[in-house]
Formats: sequence, C-alpha cells, structure tokens
Amino acid sequence: MGLNVALQMDPIEAVDIDGDSTFRIGLEAQARGHKLFQYTVDRLVFDEGRLSVYGRAVELNRKLGAHVAFGPWEERALDSFDVVWLRQDPPFDMAYITSTHLLERAGGSTLVVNDPFWVRNSPEKLMVLDFPDLTPPTMIARDPEAVRAFRARHGDIILKPLYGNGGAGVFHLPTEDRNLASLMEMFAGMSREPMIAQKYIAAVTRGDKRIILVDGEIAGAINRVPAEGEARSNMHVGGRAEKSSLTEREREICARIAPALREKGLLFTGIDVIDGWLTEINVTSPTGLQELERFDGTNASAMIWEAVERRLAARRRAAGG
Repeated sequence: MGLNVALQMDPIEAVDIDGDSTFRIGLEAQARGHKLFQYTVDRLVFDEGRLSVYGRAVELNRKLGAHVAFGPWEERALDSFDVVWLRQDPPFDMAYITSTHLLERAGGSTLVVNDPFWVRNSPEKLMVLDFPDLTPPTMIARDPEAVRAFRARHGDIILKPLYGNGGAGVFHLPTEDRNLASLMEMFAGMSREPMIAQKYIAAVTRGDKRIILVDGEIAGAINRVPAEGEARSNMHVGGRAEKSSLTEREREICARIAPALREKGLLFTGIDVIDGWLTEINVTSPTGLQELERFDGTNASAMIWEAVERRLAARRRAAGG
C-alpha cells in the first residue's frame, strides 16, 4: 500500500544527488509506490492544537540539474501523512530542539523517523556516554583548567563543540600546542555550551569508519580517510570515502548498542568508529547511504523502508487499525 510521506529537510533543490541520503531515501520511497511531500522546518506550524506544514508534493529523478519536480504550494495537516522524516541538517540548537517538540505532537498514526523524543535526548556526542567501555577517554566541560588537566592525563586530544556537525570547529591539540586556553576563550565567547574533549586516536589518519545501522541491524560500512594534513575525516571537509568491511570489535560495538537503538525508535543511525573506539552515534541526519551502495551494492534505503513499514504496520495493529 502506498504511503503519504513528508520530508522535513533543507531545500531539496540544493542537494547533491550523488551523495545526499535523504534524496536516496526519497527515490526508494517512490520506487515502493509512496508519494512524497517536502517542506522546510520553518514551515512547520502549531496553531491552536493543529500541527501543519506548508510545502509541495515532489517527484524525484536522478537527473543532474532536473532532479526534482514540484507540485503547487499547499498547507497540509501533519497527521495527513503516514510517515514524516526528520532530516534537516543540524546544528543541534534550540531551533532544532523546538522542531522535535512539535513533531512529538503529530497525531493519528503518523510515524516520525527518527523518533523526535529520542533524537532530542540522544545527541550524537552524548549518547556514546552510555557506553564508556566502548569509547575513548572523554570529557565534557566548559572549565579550561579541567580540559587542561584532561590533556595532561591523556596527551594529544581532540576538542570540538558538543553540538557541532560536519567537522566544523574540530581541533587536534597535541601536548605542545599552546592554543588550548585561547580556543576555550573563543568558544566561551560564542556559546554557553560546554565542549567535548576526547583522547586523540592517531589511527584516524587511516580512516574514521561510518557504520550504517537500520533498526539496530548492520547494513554496512564505509571508511572516511582524512585529506592530507587534516585531522578531520568528514566528507564535508575533504575526507575521502572508500570501501570497507567490519572487524569483530566493530561488530561487538554494534551488537552492544543495537537494543538501545531499537528501543528508542532510532531506525536509521550512523555510528563513527576509529580504531575500534566508538566516537559518535549519529541520529539527527545520518549520511553514507549512497557511498555504501556504490561500494558494496547494498541498498540500505530499501532496508530502511522495510523497517519503517514494519514499524508502521505494528503501530496500526496495536491501535486496532
């Protein structure tokens, strides 16, 4: 049965059709007979108990320069959709958090993916704290003296914004680097949020593995190798994706976190692993679907839709529908 699907995302006109995971999810939805509607988060409105969006029906094509055809602008009640995808990019700020509060109020049998309550309560760099034996030494602090003491214990560290994304604001600070205090002052002047510090894993030069999980099950992995002279492997800052397989340690990590992902309704997640250490659990707008499909031929988008359809059917059975 065809579903009515809403994509809450950044403007679809600007996506990279060969890299964007939301675009690939949309193409797979169409292949399964589902109808697509796209809106941006600023067009999400709560008005006297009614949650609505203003957007357009879309039809997607893998054709450069003509990848989307739009229907007319229209207002739709959010509960008129079977599935709503929470897919706008971070930053994970109060605007993002507010959108999760509103999406929790989607009525009827509407399924929001990933579950907005758990997206809000499972930020990328905080959910890993539930698995301390799987992660490198980690500190969350705003106090420069605390971070300085952490570096004294562990040597080289990575310092980054707690709610950042795409590799922005990530610094490798060796023990001899004298910029720690200045960086902490700069971040303090920009935000009241604490920073996250982690022990630097030198093996990152060989890659930072992105593992795609669908309802807790492994779909596959890609390795992201930093550009020459870079400490960051994010593809937004020049990292190179390459084919990869999983080690036993990485499978152990996935098995450990899988029950929590399923319980929280986090159907599409991407975890980051460096040299056997879990560094992030990406739940807001994970990427990597198209790279995985190119390297391994794995259609993880189909796996995601099968999980969504199962979850939706189970909800309807529970509601007697």
